[in-house]
Amino acid sequence: MRAGVLSKDAIVEFLNEHFINTWVPNSELGRVRRLREPIAKKREREGDPFDTTHPLAQTIIKGQKAGSKKGSPVDSYIISPDFELMGKKQVRELEVNAGPGVLSPMASYQIFLKDALAGKEPGLGNIVLTRDHPSEEVLDVVRTPTVGYLDYTVVVIDVTSFENGGTLTIDIKIGRAGGDGEFYLFDEDGELSIDEEEPKDALTGTWGEPGDTLQMTHRFDRGQVFRLGASGYWDEGEMCTNAFQARISVESVEKPESM
Repeated sequence: MRAGVLSKDAIVEFLNEHFINTWVPNSELGRVRRLREPIAKKREREGDPFDTTHPLAQTIIKGQKAGSKKGSPVDSYIISPDFELMGKKQVRELEVNAGPGVLSPMASYQIFLKDALAGKEPGLGNIVLTRDHPSEEVLDVVRTPTVGYLDYTVVVIDVTSFENGGTLTIDIKIGRAGGDGEFYLFDEDGELSIDEEEPKDALTGTWGEPGDTLQMTHRFDRGQVFRLGASGYWDEGEMCTNAFQARISVESVEKPESM
């Protein structure tokens, strides 16, 4: 955990009172790179090893790398009795003081718990859109493929609550670092092929250069699950990594009133 976060008594009190069952310092699991060597020496000196091979520790380590939102100093995980990661939420998303029209921390966390228990895997790369929450933003990266034409960063988009369908819009902003970006939308069963320059199962797609703003739209007639596949361009001549930000939203179709 970052000292700056844990030095705020209100945050610590808030988490301990409402949410936290077990504190596991990030440093113990090797998340803080600069502390890995000092902690290893400390363990050796004090004879107090921390077993990072334990299934619980491995699940938390997996959670640190999961999802589109990475890097939070404090994460909350839902883990099953079989050590399966069911959901992840950043503590910074739980505002201590909710304002008018904003869900309270307890209500927000309750939705998180319900989504996890319903198998929606909140925070693990899945975007769950509803009529009450019709848009969400993700920030991730694209990389130059080392094998094949595409190396996908995948965002799962769940729009099953829109039973009558709607229009899915994805607004993309590519970072200004080196490397072009390619973006393809697939349905749940579509093959994310790496052997085709333009995957045949893609419903729609677009590409752009650093700094470009792009948009993809797709009309669907029933609630379903999509996958957004983002990749760097294969013929860059060198390895490149670039960021992208995507705002994913749905405009619903109203069910016609019966006569």
